[in-house]
Amino acid sequence: MHYVGVDVGSVSTDIVVLDENLNVEEALYLKTKGRPLDAVQEGFQILQKKYKDSDISAIGTTGSGREIASYMVGGDAVKNEITAHAVASLEIDKEVKTIIEIGGQDSKIIILRNGIVTDFAMNTVCAAGTGSFLDRQSERLAIPIEQFGNLALKSKTNVRIAGRCAVFAESDMIHKQQVGYKEEDIIRGLCDALVRNYLNNVAKGKEIKEKVFFQGGVAANIGMKKAFEDELKMELNVPKFYNVMGAIGAAIISKNEIEKSKKGTKFKGFNEINQKIKAKSFECDGCSNHCEVIKLSGEKKSMGCYGDRCGKWSNCS
Repeated sequence: MHYVGVDVGSVSTDIVVLDENLNVEEALYLKTKGRPLDAVQEGFQILQKKYKDSDISAIGTTGSGREIASYMVGGDAVKNEITAHAVASLEIDKEVKTIIEIGGQDSKIIILRNGIVTDFAMNTVCAAGTGSFLDRQSERLAIPIEQFGNLALKSKTNVRIAGRCAVFAESDMIHKQQVGYKEEDIIRGLCDALVRNYLNNVAKGKEIKEKVFFQGGVAANIGMKKAFEDELKMELNVPKFYNVMGAIGAAIISKNEIEKSKKGTKFKGFNEINQKIKAKSFECDGCSNHCEVIKLSGEKKSMGCYGDRCGKWSNCS
């Protein structure tokens, strides 16, 4: 028995396969590149080399593209990122109380008490608090992003960089370069600025308690981990599969859903997923909502429609 989780985000599409004991057998981290359908197909083409249709017992989707991914693969559960990340973290450690998640385009904080989500917040407005901002600065400095963390730890000078806005932060960084600060000091300053931005915006008003999990792509940056720990005066724990936690949560949720419903999976099979798929949208004029409905079509038949609020098009063909 295997359970698949798919997390379709704006920057990456993550796919995991869990065994019956919820151990991670496969973890794929793929670039979405503005083409979520292609990214999902790329992942399932990789999985098809190792698994058969009958191996898949349940499949769940999450992320900003969870709806389209669910219709495409035949999802058994569709859940938001907050729930998916919380479920995955609690599976690892029931004592986790705070989740700090920073991805490529957004960041979030999840507050857990007694194994239940009691509060959360997300930031999707400014890039200054996300991984894409660090990526951009690594390109400017001509330093691979993988080296950022180690360089930040070498810094001996505390350089303060304005981090409230991505544009101001970049201008301030350029100024620090021009006056002669070392690269490692500037990078440490960037990490500190991102942490301040996160705590003053996303985490504002939230009570951060230990045990704290740090996940998302940015968790790979040990400079960011150190900056958070210095500011919060507490340890951050980085899970082994920190960058695919949403997909892990989606897989666990799908397993629970199948067991609760006692029905078979809706998984459409590798061949149907990997066929040529087209997406076409139209506006429904059935009421004043004028919903934009997305229709997915395979090579031989319609795969379904989504986007309508009332469910009128849920069985479209």
